[in-house]
Amino acid sequence: MALLMGISAMASAQQASLRDVSAQAQQEQAALQDKIDAADDETRELLTRLRDASREASRLERYNDELARRNEAQQALIEKRREAIDQLSVTREALPGQLRDMVSQLRTLIEADLPFLREERLARVESLDSMLDDSEMSAGDKLDRVLSAWRTELDYGREMDAWQGPLVGDDDRQVDYLRVGRIGLYYATPDGRSGGVWRADAQEWQALEGDALDELRKGLRIARDQRAPALLDLPVSVAIETQSADDANSPAADEESS
Repeated sequence: MALLMGISAMASAQQASLRDVSAQAQQEQAALQDKIDAADDETRELLTRLRDASREASRLERYNDELARRNEAQQALIEKRREAIDQLSVTREALPGQLRDMVSQLRTLIEADLPFLREERLARVESLDSMLDDSEMSAGDKLDRVLSAWRTELDYGREMDAWQGPLVGDDDRQVDYLRVGRIGLYYATPDGRSGGVWRADAQEWQALEGDALDELRKGLRIARDQRAPALLDLPVSVAIETQSADDANSPAADEESS
């Protein structure tokens, strides 16, 4: 009986010890799980921070790329403006000489052209020469004046005009002039009974008769808006091909085409 009681007590002690071990194991497992959960939370937080840092790095990289492109564009613009300033300096230095060349060419054109309004046109050139010596006028204003004079000359090549004045070569005779562009210069006496065409190659007048004189009178009426425009069958004063080439090579023609 005593043996049974001893065995029973021993068994109870062992069961209590097992319960203690089991409880301790459960506590350790719970503590370990808490550590695992805490580690998982920390890991997730670290992953979140890593993703945020990656996004920020990508954003900064794109921003840096954009800044680099802007800097390159601004640098290119600066270089372009610097070149323009350098070119402007060269142009300003060369402009006075170019303006004098243009005025000289204008004088040469007028002197070689048909002898219409010659005094008025040469007076315009003299005015330009005086203007170029004016130190108070800006280079831009001088350029505008010179180009305006060239445009006026070019306009002569596109217009039909009639006026009265002394006959070239005979100042005592007053005549009616007809100009067709810069290829035909004609005159008719006030009574319309005689007239002529200027021959540039011979530098003299050639008389017009018959149908040509009728065409001249018709041209005068057209230029004075006394009749509707119509084709005129008149001899020309200069070769059309030569005149067109001169106009095309003028400085003002180059300026208008640019």
